[in-house]
Amino acid sequence: MRLKIQNSKFKKLVTCYSLLVTILLATGYWLPITGSEAYADTPTQQVKQTVDKVLDILRNKELKKPEKTKERRALLRKTISERFDFEEMAKRSLALHWRKRTPEERKEFVPLYTDLLERSYIKKIESYTDEKILYIDEKINGEYSEVNTKIVTKRNVEIPIEYRLLRKNGKWEVYDVIIEGVSLVNNYRTQFNKIIRTNSYEELVKRMKNKQEEELFEEKAR
Repeated sequence: MRLKIQNSKFKKLVTCYSLLVTILLATGYWLPITGSEAYADTPTQQVKQTVDKVLDILRNKELKKPEKTKERRALLRKTISERFDFEEMAKRSLALHWRKRTPEERKEFVPLYTDLLERSYIKKIESYTDEKILYIDEKINGEYSEVNTKIVTKRNVEIPIEYRLLRKNGKWEVYDVIIEGVSLVNNYRTQFNKIIRTNSYEELVKRMKNKQEEELFEEKAR
């Protein structure tokens, strides 16, 4: 059986590029940052660092060549992994089921989860079409922070996006993305929980592995 993670709201997340496109495809529409907020260690500034790196990759004419696809995607994966805490996202997506996992199971699950997200959204990144993003405000509460933004499409439709970040070793890392009030992590948590309770944790891992194999097969077939 295939891994199915879908409902109307989740599809909207995908359409808006729920995990990455909204944070990585910004074009520089930034609100003025003054005073102490101007330092590069703020959540917003660290997000911008990732944005700039991804835009450099996407705008590189040499990397746009078909024969450079593998290299381009490897660079995008590397850049994405520098800002997103996939282990934290995996842990929150499994929720109570994470606590029941052995160290070996956790070690196996995190790469599968990471691969699921990256493969699902890397194509969305490559379809970059100059959407704009407005940074509205930033909230910091100890080691946690929120960056509230709005995506502005070419049709002038505004889509509210909230990024939740956790500070680790002086670095702000994204652990969830909320689009129009819908949490990416909560969507995965609901779907994972249903599969585990209806079938088993082993069945969830099996479906994730099958999905991974399908994606690898499609890539080789191109």
